[in-house]
Amino acid sequence: MHNIIRQKQISFYAYHGVFKQEQNIGGKFEADVEIYTDFHIAAQNDTLNNTVDYEKVYKTIIGLSDSHKYKLIETLAMHIADALFTKFEHISKVIIRLRKNNPPIGGVVDSVEVEVEKSREDFLQSGNIPL
Repeated sequence: MHNIIRQKQISFYAYHGVFKQEQNIGGKFEADVEIYTDFHIAAQNDTLNNTVDYEKVYKTIIGLSDSHKYKLIETLAMHIADALFTKFEHISKVIIRLRKNNPPIGGVVDSVEVEVEKSREDFLQSGNIPL
């Protein structure tokens, strides 16, 4: 059985970007996360056991963003996906959408967004170590 947990518009201020001004001044970022899992046992027992804790997902994303200045949001999105597989054994697939608001691209653009879709199988095949 597949169930989906979605966290939308996780907003945070960070210092990611290719340009020095982005890394010094920073900017607003947003993430949407889709977590594919089977939470039917947790739902039956009405407990956090056997599901994915939303607060821990949030803290994982913020912690990764705060711990390093990435040049590319593509890199951060991949690291988020890998970290979620490492921390939560019940996840079978994730989709991460990461947005950089008002990117400095020489024109008016609301945001730039990247999307990473990764299965646990992809995670394991890429040489990552399971829990």
